Amino acid sequence: MNIIRHLEQQIAAHFEKYKQVLVILGSRQVGKTTLVKRLFPNADYLLVDNEPVRKILDSYDIETYKLLIRSTTKELIIDEVHLLKNPGRAVKIIYDQMPGLKIIITGSSSFHIKNKTGESLAGRKIDYLMYPLTFSEYLTQKGIESGLNFNLLENVVHNSHKPDDKMYRFDMAAILENCLLYGQYPALIDLPNDQKYLQNFADSLIFKDLLELHLIENKTLAANLLKLLAFQVGNLINYSELSLRLSADQRVIKRYIDIFEQSFILFRLYPYTRNRRDEIVKSPKIFFYDTGLRNALIGDFSSLESRVDKGQLFENFVISELIKQNSYQNAGLNFYYWRTKQGSEIDVVIKNGDHLTGVEVKWQKNAGNKAFLNHYPEAELKIITTRNFY
Repeated sequence: MNIIRHLEQQIAAHFEKYKQVLVILGSRQVGKTTLVKRLFPNADYLLVDNEPVRKILDSYDIETYKLLIRSTTKELIIDEVHLLKNPGRAVKIIYDQMPGLKIIITGSSSFHIKNKTGESLAGRKIDYLMYPLTFSEYLTQKGIESGLNFNLLENVVHNSHKPDDKMYRFDMAAILENCLLYGQYPALIDLPNDQKYLQNFADSLIFKDLLELHLIENKTLAANLLKLLAFQVGNLINYSELSLRLSADQRVIKRYIDIFEQSFILFRLYPYTRNRRDEIVKSPKIFFYDTGLRNALIGDFSSLESRVDKGQLFENFVISELIKQNSYQNAGLNFYYWRTKQGSEIDVVIKNGDHLTGVEVKWQKNAGNKAFLNHYPEAELKIITTRNFY
């Protein structure tokens, strides 16, 4: 199996360019440990989930650390660093007191790491974000394609538009359905269509990760909120409605959604506006980084043929693909949606410097929305369907 990832070259070349700590952030199970162990095979490896290791690193004492880190060590991987009480302080001590040591750390909770390390590691770290597989990585790891590409982003941004009748060497409809239903976490390469894995994974995100890290106080509220959000993929978030339905303070609802976002479970897309009277200017939309996780949360893996939400699933898939590819290419694009109070809508607005591209994501092709071009005549408009996205 070919396990190449988009981030591979950047990670492998990090210490050729930087002396700073290499930090890989991402959800659990996206392949962070697999990648760093493969790229740094001679590194000493410390797993913070190992209690003796955690106790030593939580001492914040360099002499104690030297019991764990050999003087001959040249590369050091600290895995699951987010489990430390103050990960930034621990890494700062090692970085400052052991000059020349190449330090690689991984973490599953951006929220915990950034809140504890922002000041301690200022100027001492370079962050890389890792996501569930892109569609290209999925095809490559399945042995269907021989190399990686950024087809969707190039299609939309660089006008390398694919015809709707493009022929593929593989069953595109079947593979796309599989991705929309079961998602693109790497474990599913060897566990195809495994609903039990996804349901256990969904449970562990709340009941293990977030609870263990003391990020949430009320696991029932967190679970119910995440499920409600999963039902609302692609919809505007109404915080007051969520507050009423869950009988919870609106500030707690917002804080929990912040935690879900910082933990790489979901993300919000905000409206593009130039403050015209008829435009939506505040409410974000909700999307998940992985559709399989989303389906596990609502307990629905039924076939696309019978689903009323297949359009939402495809929209979520396309937007998350664009975000992943933008991140891996360091393209610097900004993503929004656009909507008027009268209901005219563009699924994704991509801002590339001064250039605007409106993207409509449709299950099947039909006429594009002209209202956006009436508001922004300098913009381009693209229609992405299941037939031309790749």
